[in-house]
Amino acid sequence: MGGCWAPKCSNTTNIGKQLFRFPKDPVRKKKWVVNCRRDLEPSLHSRLCEDHFEPSQFEEIARSAAGGKKLKPNAIPTLFNMGDPPYPADTPPFLLHPMKLEPVEKELNVGDHGYAKRTPLPGPKEEDVERSAEDQQPRCTQCQVLERQLEREMQYTARLQKEAEERKKRLFRLGQIEKSLQNFLYEDQIRALSFTKRSRRALWSPETIMMARKIRRAVGTKGYEYLREIGYPLPSYRTLCNRLETKITVTTDIRSEELAELDLGLIAPLDSPTESVEDHDEEELMGVLSSS
Repeated sequence: MGGCWAPKCSNTTNIGKQLFRFPKDPVRKKKWVVNCRRDLEPSLHSRLCEDHFEPSQFEEIARSAAGGKKLKPNAIPTLFNMGDPPYPADTPPFLLHPMKLEPVEKELNVGDHGYAKRTPLPGPKEEDVERSAEDQQPRCTQCQVLERQLEREMQYTARLQKEAEERKKRLFRLGQIEKSLQNFLYEDQIRALSFTKRSRRALWSPETIMMARKIRRAVGTKGYEYLREIGYPLPSYRTLCNRLETKITVTTDIRSEELAELDLGLIAPLDSPTESVEDHDEEELMGVLSSS
C-alpha cells in the first residue's frame, strides 16, 4: 500500500487516489520538496497524490499505461494546506493541434530534415539551472565570516536600542520626580540631594536659610538635626548662624547662658547644637540674634 509523502495528507491507492513519483531532474525535484514544506529528502519510494496538482498540470487526453492520469513533463505540485507555495505552477496548458490531411510526402524535405523538428516542451530555464547549481556550491569562508560579523553587529545594535529606550524611560521618571520635589523644595535643596552626607559644597539660597530657620523654631534642635540625619536637605546649625547674623568672635570662658543674660549680642561657638544647647536655650539664642 502506497501513501502520499505530503504533510497532513493520508491519501493512499486503497481509496482510489493516484500517486506520482518524484522527478529525477534535481531542479524539478527541489521545487516539489520545497512546495511540500518538508526538510526531509524523499526516497525512491516517496510519492505525491493527485490532490496536490492543479488540473492544468495533467495531460488532457494522454493516459498512463495503467489507464490513469498522466502528468505533464514539467508539472509542479501547488495544492497544499499551508498557504501559497514558493514555486507556483506556471506551466501553460498543453494544446493539441489537429493533424493536417495533406500527404506526408509533400511536407518532407530531406535537405533540412524539417520533418524531424519538434516544438520544445516548456521546462526549467537555463537561468534556473545555473542558479540551482550555485546554491549547491559551498559558500566561501570569507562570506561566512562576514555573515557572522553582520549577525553580531545586528545583535549589538538591538541591545543598544533597548538600553536607549530604558534610559529614556528612566529620564522621564526622574523628570517627574524633580517636578514633584519642586513643590516643597528650592533648587539649591534639590541640588544638595546629589551630594554626600558630609559634603560642604552646598550653597544655600536666602530663601532656604529663612525656611530652615522657621523649621528649626517649629521642631526644635533635636527635630531639626533628625531631619538632617535622614537626608532632608537643610543647612547645618553653624551655617544657619553664620548666614543669619554677622558676629565678632571673642574668646571667653563665660557660658552661653551668661552671655545671653548680658544682652550683648554675643554667642559662644558651638560645634554642634546638641552638645550643650537644649530646646529652650536655642530659642533664647535665636532671640538674641533677632534682637541684635
